[in-house]
Amino acid sequence: MAKLTALKVQKAKPGRYGDGGNLYLDVSSTLAKKWILRFRLHGRNREMGLGSAKVVSLAEARDNAAAALHKIAKGIDPIDDRQKSAEVPTFGALADEVRNSLSDGFRNKKHRQQWQNTLEIYAAGMKTKPVNAITTGDILDVLKPIWLDKPETASRLRGRLEKVLDAAKSKGFREGDNPALWRGHLDHWLPKQPTLTRGHHKAMDSEKVPGFFRQLKEFHGTAAVALRFCILTSARTKEVLGSVWSEIDWDSGTWNRPANRMKAGRDHQVPLSCQALDILKTQRDQRLNQYIFPGRKQDRPLSSIVKPLKSLGVRDATVHGFRSSFTDWAGDETDYPPDLIEICLAHASGDKTTQAYRRKEALERRRPIMQDWANFCDSACS
Repeated sequence: MAKLTALKVQKAKPGRYGDGGNLYLDVSSTLAKKWILRFRLHGRNREMGLGSAKVVSLAEARDNAAAALHKIAKGIDPIDDRQKSAEVPTFGALADEVRNSLSDGFRNKKHRQQWQNTLEIYAAGMKTKPVNAITTGDILDVLKPIWLDKPETASRLRGRLEKVLDAAKSKGFREGDNPALWRGHLDHWLPKQPTLTRGHHKAMDSEKVPGFFRQLKEFHGTAAVALRFCILTSARTKEVLGSVWSEIDWDSGTWNRPANRMKAGRDHQVPLSCQALDILKTQRDQRLNQYIFPGRKQDRPLSSIVKPLKSLGVRDATVHGFRSSFTDWAGDETDYPPDLIEICLAHASGDKTTQAYRRKEALERRRPIMQDWANFCDSACS
């Protein structure tokens, strides 16, 4: 039976106090208190520190001691095991290593960039976690939000997660089954995906956008705000979800998206309309972390902006389709040149020199079109 209580720990004087189960509280002459686990393994008496009593509670010390004793029962030295664990890389570090190793076999630069983008955006919460600590729960947290809404992206992401974790096992960083394995594992936890289709994304008729935008402004929640921002900037979903405050230039009123977050793998500047800036100012006033549109979990971005679309009964359009709505409006209702419209969408045309020149040169030429588009989207709200 346990002998210590939280009060006894707090008032303990210099000495060593047993708690049962080989767990001890060690109090120095200066009243520094630390937890000690004493054990014997392979003919050796050993002591393992379990942390300062200032930061590790009695309950936590007992849990840590129990975990260590479980390893000892299997013949594993918890001290040696902890030292090995300190050498285990994070998921993000190993993912970078795997991507670099495989990059020579990728068909093109775009494929390499997609490999990096999907892991950085959707698996951001796993990036700093030791690769040997990744569980099935972590994988499901990453895949569930996009499994049905973005089946192709989700399937590719699952395959990439599996490959990184397979590499971890091959290097001795993991043991047991791969938590990202599909057959016989995740197929028991995730529903059957809709059949993958190729071709154009379903788009809302541009004439219906103002009415939908009015409804969207009345819909509460971060996802609805992020969707409005996505529509106003004609951006791709992942570019909005991964947006961080450091990308916003308030002085020039631009959103500077770095190459590693762009589908084409090139930096892209977006001139921000008054409506888009108003959204950013509101988000700034309630800022939680580095992400402009934070998710519910700490230090994680929003995972999806599809929910408002579904909740408002829209079945014949997708989030990505609003880029087509913008194109239709600009082509049918304005006199802006087609090449300028393409640059607004971050589409590539011409050689690399021409692309770089036109992106920089057209920034201020693009500002009126983005403001006109925002005014059109907002026209039913007044």
